[in-house]
Amino acid sequence: MDQIAAMRAFVRVVEAGNFTRAADLMEMPKPTVTKLIQQLEGHLRTKLLNRTTRRVRVTPDGAAYYERALALLSDLDELDGSMARAQTSPAGRLRVDIGTSLALNVIIPALPDFHARYPDILLDLGVSDRPADLVGENIDCAIRGGDILDPNLIARRIGQVDLVMCATPGYIARHGMPQHPRDLLEGHRVIAYFSPRTGRRMAFDMVRGEESYEFDLPYALAVNDSTAYQAAVLTGLGIAHAVDPLIQPYLADGTLVRVLPEWRSEPIVLHIVYAPNRHLSSRLRVFVDWVAELFASSNVYRLGPLSPPS
Repeated sequence: MDQIAAMRAFVRVVEAGNFTRAADLMEMPKPTVTKLIQQLEGHLRTKLLNRTTRRVRVTPDGAAYYERALALLSDLDELDGSMARAQTSPAGRLRVDIGTSLALNVIIPALPDFHARYPDILLDLGVSDRPADLVGENIDCAIRGGDILDPNLIARRIGQVDLVMCATPGYIARHGMPQHPRDLLEGHRVIAYFSPRTGRRMAFDMVRGEESYEFDLPYALAVNDSTAYQAAVLTGLGIAHAVDPLIQPYLADGTLVRVLPEWRSEPIVLHIVYAPNRHLSSRLRVFVDWVAELFASSNVYRLGPLSPPS
């Protein structure tokens, strides 16, 4: 029995929750994964997993073995990585999850620089606004905007971005230009964004000096993807809270106009996150540092404390 292979298979089954998903993540046949676990249990002379038709559950012995196995595999990976780094640059496969707008407008355009620095790193880029399960889906890191709700994730703040309230000139011609946030409650419709994870719509928040408002406004359309959100406001369906740097070209050429420009919203904070039980490999470390450097060099996705509304 290849004990290291069996140990890796066991860790992956525990994290994925079932044999089928673990086999897919390891890119090997499911019977092979099953055989490795059976051989491992036979070698240890104890039951590590309780199997049901849909899911596996870890036994007390399995839970204890998982913690030790995870630490041993991390040390082994680090040893292999340190030896490899002595010979060459960071290499291997790196899985990254990122929202659509950031991927299309920030990360992908800058990737030639990353690959020029680290030509031996293979990037698997998952592009979606859907929050991914980093451990269960074997994802090394993710770039996310807003609050990090999972306290088990390690989050490194890399920047923040402002929001701009805007609409098409055609929409304003039909519905009029609001002069105050309260005007949005009468005769106006917004483009709403709802969380892919919870389904909850994001409220419109507006601040000017000591005045602040937060509305759950009537909406013409609600979407859960940032690129679709931008496309929706360009059709003239309603007023949107759009990401400033992505919408600036349309404001500059008159395709969109600002609404209530003297009012501001809380910026969206951006983080790069990874699971604490994932060893920070050399390839992950250089990617995290590269992303932080990329955002730090931008005047749009700025670092520093949250800017107080003025």
